[in-house]
Amino acid sequence: MDVILLERVEKLGVLGQVVKVKPGYARNYLLPKKKALRATKENLAYFETQKAQIEARNLELKKEAEVVATKVDGIAVVVVRQAAESGVLYGSVSSRDIAEAVTAAGTTIARGQVAIAEPIKTLGLFKVRVVLHPEVSVTVTVNVARSVEEAAVQAQRGGMVVGRDDEDEDEATEEVEATEETEA
Repeated sequence: MDVILLERVEKLGVLGQVVKVKPGYARNYLLPKKKALRATKENLAYFETQKAQIEARNLELKKEAEVVATKVDGIAVVVVRQAAESGVLYGSVSSRDIAEAVTAAGTTIARGQVAIAEPIKTLGLFKVRVVLHPEVSVTVTVNVARSVEEAAVQAQRGGMVVGRDDEDEDEATEEVEATEETEA
């Protein structure tokens, strides 16, 4: 099925381009979300008459997204979750959780704008892409921890804090062994 794109669609094309897509993709995604029109003679003529207005609206939305991008780019948010001792979460962190955390930090974004590459199912720091406009995306750091205090330690260390008690015990054992060797 041939469609005319009304905005840039990642891995497909840019505004005004006529592309061939599978019928299901067009019917279920592109057409209902008003990202494309069927490529008929009437729609091509309509697009040509409305092209300037569509481009102006797209440019205006892009400028608004760039303003929001300056506020959101590089922001670090904390998501507190329960986890096992090994650092594996009992659930997962969803796009809704990240959108709520960014909104709580001061900038409203929708959960549909959060593009999680792979599921977040462990404690740690994760880079997540936020798509504010088809041509504007920023990166947000998501700090998943058991508590706010643990999140601060993770941010300082730059990684997950798991098995901290075991490390402390190992260091204490090493110190005792070192003092025993010097005494002997």
